[in-house]
Amino acid sequence: MSALALGGCSSQLADMSAADAPAHPREPGAYLPVHDLPPDRDQAIIPPDQRARIEAELAAARDRQAVAVKDAK
Repeated sequence: MSALALGGCSSQLADMSAADAPAHPREPGAYLPVHDLPPDRDQAIIPPDQRARIEAELAAARDRQAVAVKDAK
């Protein structure tokens, strides 16, 4: 019963905001510019040698955990 009573107040509670918070617009704004993409990157985010090292470390950690799970059973 209380869930129904509080459910009716949820829209009023959602409209309440702190004094320093910006006001929410009542009408929805324009759509986000989904076709305005950033320019392509010229270089890889992670150099290939570092990527290979990270992948090897992750594979080793996965293998260690798989062995630990088998031993725990």
